[in-house]
Amino acid sequence: MTNSKLRVVTFLAPNMLPVYQSLVRYIGDQLGLPTELAVGTAYDELLDYDACFICGLPYILYTQPRRPSSALEAIAAPVLQGERYQNRPIYFSDVIVHRDSPYQTFADLRGCSWAYNEPLSQSGYGITRYTLVKKGEIQGYFGKVVQAGFHQKALKMVCQREIDAAAIDSQVLAIARRDHPQLRDQLRVIDVLGPSTIQPFAVAAHLPASLKSDIQAVLLHAHTNPAMQVILTRGFIERFAAVQDADYEDIRLMLSACEQADFMALR
Repeated sequence: MTNSKLRVVTFLAPNMLPVYQSLVRYIGDQLGLPTELAVGTAYDELLDYDACFICGLPYILYTQPRRPSSALEAIAAPVLQGERYQNRPIYFSDVIVHRDSPYQTFADLRGCSWAYNEPLSQSGYGITRYTLVKKGEIQGYFGKVVQAGFHQKALKMVCQREIDAAAIDSQVLAIARRDHPQLRDQLRVIDVLGPSTIQPFAVAAHLPASLKSDIQAVLLHAHTNPAMQVILTRGFIERFAAVQDADYEDIRLMLSACEQADFMALR
């Protein structure tokens, strides 16, 4: 750590930032460490931090053997509220369209316009790419593909009918619908992709083993603190579960299938 401060960076959706800020402060309070949370803009920045909230797809890319200097270790991940999550650290990608659109399933979207948040997002890009590989649709399925930047921007584009459809992280969508009730009247979920193992809280491999264990313990017991339970509920989080690198093998296999099909760019 730098100057005995635990430096954390998040690369996840902005509407979860208040939850992450509270979690990082809580870790610091419990361990008697000063903490700092930054919002990342490029994944290589994670090399400058001690821990991160990161999507599963860039996590596996930054734990490949050819990147030993940037090794990360997944230690905990949220278990979301609701029966669909099976009390497991998983999430889905909900395929959304405008309420008045004619589309009823993913199979109806051939030739439509599609928005994704960013190309290293498992929920918005990786799972969609893998779905098309499974369907044998690698010659050009969508009529137009647009990078929105964030899930919230993709939601807005669909609401305004600038884009026909998008795959949205189910946790992000739940928060957006709660915070912006009008979305319930503007959007429909027509299909579900996944599940995928949910985004981990990962620590830098160089941190002392004892500190990694202490941080993990704080996260795994955070839901037992009444104040933190309220904070976690804001993110539809039931609790944090222990995870390890092997839990992200599902995403590795999806990426491998796309690589073998030579289908790495949505089209």
